[in-house]
Amino acid sequence: MSDTTIRTYTDASEREEERPENEVSEAVRTCPECEGQLVADDEHGETVCADCGLVVEDAAVDRGPEWRAFDSSERDAKSRVGAPTTKMMHDKGLSTNIGWQDKDAYGRTLSAKQRRQMQRLRTWNERFRTRDSKERNLKQALGEIDRMASALGLPQQVRETASVIYRRALSEDLLPGRSIEGVATASLYAAARQAGTPRSLDEIAAVCRVDKMELTRTYRYIVRELKLEIQPADPEQYVPRFASDLGLSDEAERRARQLLKNAKETGIHSGKSPVGLAAAAVYAASLLTNEKVTQNEVSEVANISEVTIRNRYKELLEAEDVGLFVE
Repeated sequence: MSDTTIRTYTDASEREEERPENEVSEAVRTCPECEGQLVADDEHGETVCADCGLVVEDAAVDRGPEWRAFDSSERDAKSRVGAPTTKMMHDKGLSTNIGWQDKDAYGRTLSAKQRRQMQRLRTWNERFRTRDSKERNLKQALGEIDRMASALGLPQQVRETASVIYRRALSEDLLPGRSIEGVATASLYAAARQAGTPRSLDEIAAVCRVDKMELTRTYRYIVRELKLEIQPADPEQYVPRFASDLGLSDEAERRARQLLKNAKETGIHSGKSPVGLAAAAVYAASLLTNEKVTQNEVSEVANISEVTIRNRYKELLEAEDVGLFVE
């Protein structure tokens, strides 16, 4: 091979290196030695010739995900492209949502004509998202569940569970004769108890749009028809929230838990409201740890009467065999 030929090949290689990566990959479609077909070896990150075996490219960058999936459901669960699906939206969050702000991608305000056009698009988008009465029902109920859960400070998992319970009630045709708000509230109450973060009926009734009688009746019906396994509320589940709202120490919280455990062992908790027992235990624990908390403060946090607290905390102290009675 002459010097001129070598120089020309070198110049061509240099020009090839100066090209962008995408142009190089598009240009190199055949083997430079035998013009055979190139094959991508993903396992080794190489591009080789199928005829002569020449390695044209090596150390290729794998632009795929770092995780592995063996079926479609696992792939959907691990994928991080787009917003995650959720049971808290009637369409599971898969549809397009047009923003309410009348601004473009650069933050500039739209003109009057463009604003009218976007408003028409929002209207038609809303109509397409809720095509039938079932979807409109689901949208209203899930919005109500999210509103009440936010007012009660319930975590995300409780909202998801409540949405699943309501969807089951809707699919099994349990709504005729009952209000959407009533079934939604009963679903949230059941989900909170299942998750171990219960709220009292009075707390639920304070934020819902149905009366307490309808709430209890609908809750019993939903639990019975859907065969939900819900254990009786444990008084200890209320203690952390009450202690936090009252600003009590960890020692007082531990003392309240111990009082409730002793009450269970002696059986005095049977037939009594778990909320009342939890409030009384918190108040008794504050006395035992010399922390200044009044019965009125505990009553406001737990939403029960002071008479209930006085009666229950004396029983708890008797079970503890402390012998401390404060009138």
